[in-house]
Amino acid sequence: MFVNRHQELAALERMFQSEVAEFFVLYGRRRVGKTELLWQFCKDKRSIYFLASQLKERDHLEQLTETARHVVNDPLLQSLAFNDWESALIYFAQQAGEERLVLVLDEFQYLCEDNAALPSLIQRFWDLHGKNSKLFLILCGSQVSFMEREVLAERSPLYGRRTGQLRLMPLSYRDSGCFFPECPAKEKLIAYGVLGGIPAYLNQFALRSSNYSQRVLEQHIKNELLTPQGYLFDEVNFLLRTELREPRTYASLLHAIAGGATRLNEISQRVGLDATSVNKYLSVLRELGLVKRETPITERAPQKSKRGLYKIADNYIKFWFRFVLPNRSLIESGNAELVYKQMIAPNFSHYMGEIFEDVCRQYISLYWKEKLRGAPKQVGAHWGGNLEIDILTENVDESHWFGECKWWSAPVGENVLNHLIENAAKVPDQWQRNRRYILFSADGFTDALKERAKEEHICLIEVNDLF
Repeated sequence: MFVNRHQELAALERMFQSEVAEFFVLYGRRRVGKTELLWQFCKDKRSIYFLASQLKERDHLEQLTETARHVVNDPLLQSLAFNDWESALIYFAQQAGEERLVLVLDEFQYLCEDNAALPSLIQRFWDLHGKNSKLFLILCGSQVSFMEREVLAERSPLYGRRTGQLRLMPLSYRDSGCFFPECPAKEKLIAYGVLGGIPAYLNQFALRSSNYSQRVLEQHIKNELLTPQGYLFDEVNFLLRTELREPRTYASLLHAIAGGATRLNEISQRVGLDATSVNKYLSVLRELGLVKRETPITERAPQKSKRGLYKIADNYIKFWFRFVLPNRSLIESGNAELVYKQMIAPNFSHYMGEIFEDVCRQYISLYWKEKLRGAPKQVGAHWGGNLEIDILTENVDESHWFGECKWWSAPVGENVLNHLIENAAKVPDQWQRNRRYILFSADGFTDALKERAKEEHICLIEVNDLF
């Protein structure tokens, strides 16, 4: 299933329609959908799509020759093979002299393993030949750190040659729900809470059943995450080994955060490293999009704030370190049912509470036009002392939304609104102007609250509204 990515496809299409050479860099973490995006883009175009693997350069060039023979109508190519990358690239530029040709080199980091000079060779080719053709060259990679360092960074030979770039990010909660069109809204959110917005993971669950319920999702979790043969049982380790030189240290940090250590000194104590070292490791995880640092939206200098909290940014990784890793011995001895019933089920509502808050903030950021007045400039939360507000926004019209999110199995009542109004009065004065209130509930609202909301213009968002 291919879901959304409309903006990304439109951007690639605009570049394809140009009359000049294009050099595009696409990258993002494993399974985020880069290859599928490129297939969708290339399917109706004159294109050569080449997926690299961990082979020697000679093998890659032979495979590239064979792939090109199916696209380029050139009798000479049927009897010849490319001997080096420079001659191959020059040939493709010549083929694109009059008619646009798309050349995709996917998993580019593997091509460079056997030829570290390849970025320099491509730079020379582009300067002398490529930029004067109608070639559309796309370099794609799933090792984020490599692509940023060796392709996009200022010290890279390719710096300044690209005409566009994109780091492909996970899908939003709403797009993730498209994998389960017949599924109730609450179950869509549960799937997102376990899998995040990674298309390959979502598709794995979607392929297993078309009729979804909480019981079906429970069985998928047991089969895919709580059995050693499951597709997602060891995926975290594959991801960390792909990106990091010291995966065990980073795994310890992620385990500490998933276990509730959210401040720098707490994480440092859990993993037994000094704060300076931990901060460096956390910076790497933040660059990879695996960890985020959040500060109260009311902070004037967020980067210097001592109230920053570290959280795992990806739901699948959060779930894995929260529930799979600590119970790995039980899982490997065949106790999936026990782990789910005794370790996951009693704690799952609390786990989903934080996910639900993030979903509600996504809703305000991405879909505010559906229910809200006032475009948000900033969307965040506020905390300090005994005060905590799930959602606080600064809007273009100088109004402020104060929000509360409840992942409850019962309707939300007036007491929640009263508590929110009380807390809203305690934030700094500059956030007090034009206060508006919004409540999110996973299980609806009481009749009394609905009546009051009409009178006082309180915005109530139910779980179905999120989709």
